[in-house]
Amino acid sequence: MQPLTAVELGGIKYYWFAHGEVAGVRCTVSRTGYTGEDGYELFVPPAQAPRVWDAILNEGRHLDVKPAGLGARDTLRLEAAMRLYGNDIDETTTPLEADLEWIVSWTKGEFQGRAALEAQKAAGRTRRIVGFEMIDRAIARQGYPVIVDGAPAGVVTSGTQTPFLKKAIGMAYVPESLPSDATIEIEIRNRRAQARLVPLPFYKRSRS
Repeated sequence: MQPLTAVELGGIKYYWFAHGEVAGVRCTVSRTGYTGEDGYELFVPPAQAPRVWDAILNEGRHLDVKPAGLGARDTLRLEAAMRLYGNDIDETTTPLEADLEWIVSWTKGEFQGRAALEAQKAAGRTRRIVGFEMIDRAIARQGYPVIVDGAPAGVVTSGTQTPFLKKAIGMAYVPESLPSDATIEIEIRNRRAQARLVPLPFYKRSRS
């Protein structure tokens, strides 16, 4: 297996992957960019991960490359409205509710869950994922209740204060009937704070 070159990396389409070597280690490289930027994820054998990690940091030292922690990654992926399994999507949600129908290939034939998705598509979903930004000074977190017209109507799946956008944002599931510009309340530590629905993603990188 040959080392991956910069030209080969550039040839990987967005959300596609390739196999090769990085720092002499066999790996799978996917162009998923889970930070919201044009980036790559490397999948390597666990025992070889430190070698690849050190090689990337050493090679990028002259470009001032620095490691970032999981918290920073999570903030970036939320700004780009990338769904996180266990938060925004799980066994209780569907791609239609999560606004991810674009990943469903209706033309590829039979697949697990197709009948359920077709039924939901025909009947219409009853809830959908939305983005929101806080109006009141507060930060919504996963699991906080969403209140509409005084009654529970959904739940926050992801939320944080973003240093780049300089605002508190989040995603939540709400009733399908709720207007896209609605104001909602979020119950945060036994008090209700106002938020407004906003389009997703919160941040979109330049394609130029």
